[in-house]
Amino acid sequence: MRLLLIVNTSASSVTARGRVVIHKALAADHDVTMAETSRRGHATRLAQGAAANGMDAVVVLGGDGTLNEAANGLAGSATALGVLPGGSTNVFARTIGLINDPIEATGQLLGGLATPTIRRIGLGSINGRYFLFHVGVGFDAAVVAQVERHSGLKRWAGHPLFVYAGFDTWFRHYDRTTPGFSVEFADGSKIADGYLAICLNTNPYTFLGNRPLNLGLGTGFDTALTLTTFRSLDFGTVLGVVAAAAWRPRRLERFKHVHRRRDLDKFVLRGLRPVPYQVDGDHLGDAETFVFRYEREVLNLVVPTA
Repeated sequence: MRLLLIVNTSASSVTARGRVVIHKALAADHDVTMAETSRRGHATRLAQGAAANGMDAVVVLGGDGTLNEAANGLAGSATALGVLPGGSTNVFARTIGLINDPIEATGQLLGGLATPTIRRIGLGSINGRYFLFHVGVGFDAAVVAQVERHSGLKRWAGHPLFVYAGFDTWFRHYDRTTPGFSVEFADGSKIADGYLAICLNTNPYTFLGNRPLNLGLGTGFDTALTLTTFRSLDFGTVLGVVAAAAWRPRRLERFKHVHRRRDLDKFVLRGLRPVPYQVDGDHLGDAETFVFRYEREVLNLVVPTA
């Protein structure tokens, strides 16, 4: 196969030695070209070029943000996306069954390329941008923004940095007194008082260490989108949802201030003021209108071996 290996050298788990080992392993059986990203959006342009040149697959060694960029460059094309975990959390890589170590995961990826096992999957989109696993609007995105302000610590602090940023944002950096947005569904129903919305294309939402936070059991490549809307950011509600998502996700239905809808093909969030949002873990700023859609069978994915 003709492969483009895209490497984000700034990602938390990417090392010089790892790049060499992975490149050699892929090149043993495939025609591999390697390219390093140098700025935000670069992976999208590299992936688009690979698809235009008829390459069989683009393999991404980087975090979830780099994967998202590559997926946006490949969506709608015949070129497949291959995944290797290179970030601090690697939500999508772990969701599809990859070991959370890039060198060991290379063996799983090679198994998927050898068959080859390619699956055409659906993606969510927000205002025209695709996402692989989730979008957060409101408080969740404000936490990601705080983490990115300390991006130099992500390689070393990892999950503790996210936990610290969560508490710091809740106490000091987010308006918890008034709703931030409303949600309008295709059937005419509406939520008028949203503080945090998490839209899932797959489950889990994220990982806390080795433990998945399951906000959308049953959500996957064969379903449309799942939306979880928090109508309160009461401390007990937030901690209760996190605990339930980590240990007993079926209890999430019991929270009266948490609204869940499944199998959504389209809905709209309207900000009552500019609201922060993040896509697959990358903070993208503030907006006031968010149009969500589900698009079926839009991306070829290399399925790793078990």
